[in-house]
Amino acid sequence: QVQLMESGGGSVQAGGSLKLSCAASESAYRLYCMGWFRQGPGKEREWVAHRVRSHASTYYADAVKGRFTISQDDDKKALFLQMDSVKPDDSAVYYCVAGGFCSRSSRDWDYWGQGTQVTVSS
Repeated sequence: QVQLMESGGGSVQAGGSLKLSCAASESAYRLYCMGWFRQGPGKEREWVAHRVRSHASTYYADAVKGRFTISQDDDKKALFLQMDSVKPDDSAVYYCVAGGFCSRSSRDWDYWGQGTQVTVSS
């Protein structure tokens, strides 16, 4: 079974930090690419970042570059999103994703977690 489960969401003040976690099943974790999307109120689902497992290449949306960091723990089979210097515009439901290839389009990802809410106050 391919399963993903996010955790670590919550409320934080602007300028603060938050770390999201994604626990993955073995079949999910060994896929070529894992990443994060987010969706704020009234907005379309937005690509945030992803990481290629084979050589740990990372890619970030311009809106989060320099502030967010994606990483993986092979022992725990977990994906993380370290969020620093957060802004109110970062408020959204964050989703962990996995698939056989990497893409900035939400339609191209095969597997999704249930999402975790992040709220940033100004």
